[in-house]
Amino acid sequence: MKKILFTLLLAFAVSFTQAQSATEIISACKEAMGGAAWDKIDGLRYIATVEQMGMKIPLDIVTMRDGRMYTKISFQGMEITQGAYDGTTVWSTNFMTQKAEKADDETSENTKRTCKEFPSALFHCADLGYTATLVGEETVDGVLCHKIKLDKKTALAEGKEVPNIEYVFIDKDTKAIIMAETELTSGEAKGKIAQTKYSDYQEVNGVYVAFSQTMGVKDGESQAITFEKIEANPTVSAENFKFPGE
Repeated sequence: MKKILFTLLLAFAVSFTQAQSATEIISACKEAMGGAAWDKIDGLRYIATVEQMGMKIPLDIVTMRDGRMYTKISFQGMEITQGAYDGTTVWSTNFMTQKAEKADDETSENTKRTCKEFPSALFHCADLGYTATLVGEETVDGVLCHKIKLDKKTALAEGKEVPNIEYVFIDKDTKAIIMAETELTSGEAKGKIAQTKYSDYQEVNGVYVAFSQTMGVKDGESQAITFEKIEANPTVSAENFKFPGE
């Protein structure tokens, strides 16, 4: 009986230590990337130009603390909005008809469940009801990192509630986030790992933001974006987020 009790106490102690370690690592990460200065940032605007099929395509991406967001693409004289959320409706411009269309119910619900993660789910995971666990260490592109597992609220995939887990990799030296991974749960890429890498951190209004991001599938194709400008607390008309009607 004593041996069983000792084993249970040891397991509890290890679990508690890991939870504390995850909390400490997350706190150090937030502090290194701006700390309390993030509390004064209500939104970010990212300006970039990407090359696709020999064409240069301007991007204007806005994410707000209250969950509102949009991505505007300038293409052949047209302005196309993608992944917009006005606080009520998730919508995008149809490339073919050039008309605004509401997202399907599943996409809308998943967006609403995660839209308050600004600027990073890691920074306020407890407030979001997420659980953070220190998994261990892993090397990413030659950089030794802490690997944090974030258990988020479940997501909808093909009509079912499924686990929504994100792994965040934090540089042990600089304390900056350098990669995030999550499993794709629907569509043609179902089962594959979506991967985003962050680099070239620069100061913007007292916080540090990655001016270079590479997004794609693990061990597959990816798209690198280098931002020309990142603006904190942008002045953006509410009309830019608002669903204009179908």
